[in-house]
Amino acid sequence: MGLTAYRCCFWILSLFSSMVVGSSLTNAQTPAAPTLSENDDAIIGQSLDPDQPLTELPDFGVDWPDLDGSPDEIIFENDQTEAAEREDTARDNQMTDSIVEADADQDALSGGADSLNRLQPEDALAETKYEIAFVGLPEGLSPAFDIRFRTLSTLKQFIGSEANFGQLKRRADSDGEMVENLLRIEGYYDAVVVTSLESVDKNDVTVVINIVPGPQYQLSAVALPGLEQAGEQDSVRFRESFALESGQIISSDAIIEASDRLDEAMAENGYAFAETGEPELEIDHAERDGDLEIIVTPGARYNFGSIIMADSDLFAADHVQMIARFDPGELYNESDVEDLRRALIGTGLISTITVEPVESQDPERVDLAVDLTPAPLRTISGQLGYGTGEGARAEVSWEHRNFFPPEGLLRLTGVVATEEQSGSIAFRRNNYRRRDNILNGRVALSNVDRDAFSARTFSVAANIERQSNLIYQKRWSWSVGVELLASQEQDVVGPLSTTSRETFFIGAIPGLVTYDASDDLLDPTSGFRLSARIAPEASLQDGSFFYIRSQLDGSAYLPVSDKIVLAGRTRIGSIVGAGNNRIAPSRRLYSGGGGSVRGYGFQNIGPRDVNNDPTGGRSLVEFSLEARIRTGFLGGNLGIVPFLDAGNVYTSSTPELSGLRYGAGLGLRYYSDFGPIRIDVGTPINPQPGDSPIAVYVSLGQAF
Repeated sequence: MGLTAYRCCFWILSLFSSMVVGSSLTNAQTPAAPTLSENDDAIIGQSLDPDQPLTELPDFGVDWPDLDGSPDEIIFENDQTEAAEREDTARDNQMTDSIVEADADQDALSGGADSLNRLQPEDALAETKYEIAFVGLPEGLSPAFDIRFRTLSTLKQFIGSEANFGQLKRRADSDGEMVENLLRIEGYYDAVVVTSLESVDKNDVTVVINIVPGPQYQLSAVALPGLEQAGEQDSVRFRESFALESGQIISSDAIIEASDRLDEAMAENGYAFAETGEPELEIDHAERDGDLEIIVTPGARYNFGSIIMADSDLFAADHVQMIARFDPGELYNESDVEDLRRALIGTGLISTITVEPVESQDPERVDLAVDLTPAPLRTISGQLGYGTGEGARAEVSWEHRNFFPPEGLLRLTGVVATEEQSGSIAFRRNNYRRRDNILNGRVALSNVDRDAFSARTFSVAANIERQSNLIYQKRWSWSVGVELLASQEQDVVGPLSTTSRETFFIGAIPGLVTYDASDDLLDPTSGFRLSARIAPEASLQDGSFFYIRSQLDGSAYLPVSDKIVLAGRTRIGSIVGAGNNRIAPSRRLYSGGGGSVRGYGFQNIGPRDVNNDPTGGRSLVEFSLEARIRTGFLGGNLGIVPFLDAGNVYTSSTPELSGLRYGAGLGLRYYSDFGPIRIDVGTPINPQPGDSPIAVYVSLGQAF
């Protein structure tokens, strides 16, 4: 029996920007390839003149991948030279047995002219195109095998370009060694790989990678010395989490995943300083199995202690403790530490941050050291835009995100637009008294002159809310607040439909509840959303009266395929308790626009006065249906969206389904890293007099 001890070093190779390729198990001793037959030597040797000088090949100078040193491999180092020599002898014998047992595969590797045409062209420098084919590749390989081959293969890197015989041979030999390494990841320690060239026609060849995989090696024994220090119950539970047992296939990926599960199990159950050593694998080629050993140092079991901060300029340690989802004295949990780190990043006040456990004066507790670097706190921003039916718009704002510590934002905003001029001062405090609670306050002065109404308004509003954000998308969110406004508005009045300007004093208590079961905040592809708004309002105008504004919204998302999502939306709104003419024009319901019925101008759907201007109503219904189709353009980041919308506004408090206005069109979506950028072009199918034939809408995020 030949035994060799190996030490494993685990590395991770990052693919592109988001795909992680697992590590691989590689034997330092590469199995000897089968000896070529005399016929092979004759074929390979023909037309080669040893006195002919070497011609510089087109791709000389290119740095070829160093497969032996690839970070995607687990490199085995010989512990004993004498043991390695014994292994070589056993391995040669074992490989001979494997090849004899696989006669059919051996015929493919023998290079016979009948089964495979291994060739060297008469002109060794003639360039040809090539394809790649596998013969004898074992079934049941993991998907990672194909990913790793495509990523590391020299042949794949240059496929589609022409190459001469010398270049092809060098690339094929390099890939052959790499395939042997990849097969060892899957447990094929006796695999034999021989590459050859097969003629397709005068200008094309196929590079054939011939494989005799041999048997998959299995784990004979799995040892985790040191794990017993965690205590009897914990050590049994952690061993179950490791989940590798004797009799299972030796797999690099499986060993890494098991080690990660063990680390996670210990970190999630109080072992703040637990460590796992590098896996050591002892392979027995005679028995075709191996023994795995990983030294474990669990350390002590801790509870959470205090938050420690060296810099408290942004906020103090007690504010961080309020954000945390754990209290001092609770069992240490690594996921709670990561959650706190993400929540602190979500404040928008931090550039870099580390949150690490440190020893406490209390031997049963572990403190958390929070070290952070503040991000720039002041921002000046501006926006320029143009919307069909809304005209030009310019907006500028200044904000300080920690003007009132902790997390007290102050924002000043000014708007100059074709139909609006306004200024506002806003206050916002995140994590107000409780994590994820937000306190808002706003004072605004505006002058709005739209087709539907004109209004000069001063408003004061405040609310407290709990909303989703890009880091934490919540199932339930809500808001409740108070709003006071004084507004001088113009409306059509009297039997002669003359216009006058009236003053309204309005107080409201708006509330919102949302349930979000979708899979993404800005670009949902599955699930649904429901929301309900209700706002009791009191109006002082020709006497006091009360009414209730309410609105229900629902949307659903159905994936048809990997590239197509069907999305639908419904909205129902109603105002009860007052007549249409008594309600201030700015508080009535309107329909039409980019977030409503596309193809129509903003607020242009519904009843109209003698001047053909919309008057708004007390109820509305809206429907939308669209297909979000991803194309292959721009790396798959460009999509098209055909859509059909419908809706109408009614003067009664109960919505109807009569006289619906339909709009249809086509949208473009560019799927950026921060969400889809939307451009929709719509047209009204049954327009009212004065409606434009085309409407264009641009925004960030989907329409709904």
